[in-house]
Amino acid sequence: MIPQDLLKKVRRIELRTSRLVDDVLAGSYHSAFKGRGMEFEEVRQYQIGDDVRTIDWNVSARFGEPFVKLFREERELTVMLMVDVSGSQHFGTNKQFKDELVAEICATLSISAIRNNDKVGLICFSDRIEAYIPPRKGSKHVLRVIRELLALEPKGSGTDIGSALDFLNKIQKKRSIVFLVSDMQDRDWQRPLQIANRRHDVVAVRTDDKAEHNLPKAGLLRILDPETQQMHVIDTSSKKVRKAWKQLAEERTIAIEQSLRRCKVDEIHVQTGEPFANALRQFFRRREAKRTA
Repeated sequence: MIPQDLLKKVRRIELRTSRLVDDVLAGSYHSAFKGRGMEFEEVRQYQIGDDVRTIDWNVSARFGEPFVKLFREERELTVMLMVDVSGSQHFGTNKQFKDELVAEICATLSISAIRNNDKVGLICFSDRIEAYIPPRKGSKHVLRVIRELLALEPKGSGTDIGSALDFLNKIQKKRSIVFLVSDMQDRDWQRPLQIANRRHDVVAVRTDDKAEHNLPKAGLLRILDPETQQMHVIDTSSKKVRKAWKQLAEERTIAIEQSLRRCKVDEIHVQTGEPFANALRQFFRRREAKRTA
């Protein structure tokens, strides 16, 4: 029996993200991604201007005149959501936690996918695989994905992106659109990401919170690392401490962005408490422009 409060949360996210898809992202998802390839549809008589490479020589020989093959783009895609559910995702200082932001983004991507008749699958990971839902179609399936994201209680608190990508490559043989949703607070994920991006089209959705860059001036603070469970005491009244914190955050961000570029993986950067629709829309536009070019 699913708790009523969980059902209400699922329904609330579904309604909010459905409106977002209708109002802001209508058509953008469809335009951004290619199908798996070109699928044969029919033959017709050759017309002036047709590419001679499309001539079907067997049919042409049978009828004594040239016929060409017609193809259509195979639109059906598989979208895999790879979601980081480690301890650092249960953090937020600006209206919402990162994991709440993640649920809304995943719901938006899922609804966009099923409206284009694509399949959606889910992999939740921390320092282990926490949940796996195979790709399927339909609105009921998307509600299951959203429900899993909201109800999941991870057993692990750390982050192992590399192992999660290895799991993806083992279970998903068919080329897919993969949204890796994480704050990327891990090491040694670059090589596994490169390998995964050769097999699939991987997009990194990097979650963030303002306090991870700028400490508030609030005196002595006890800060618990949600992944290692280590407690630290920081003097936030010290200008030197706040400056060092900001510098480390900036260096970490630059390192992540450089690594993603080297892996040839597109990035969508989102922050808690900030509208994520613009980031998604800009990404879809970039993809559409790249595809057109």
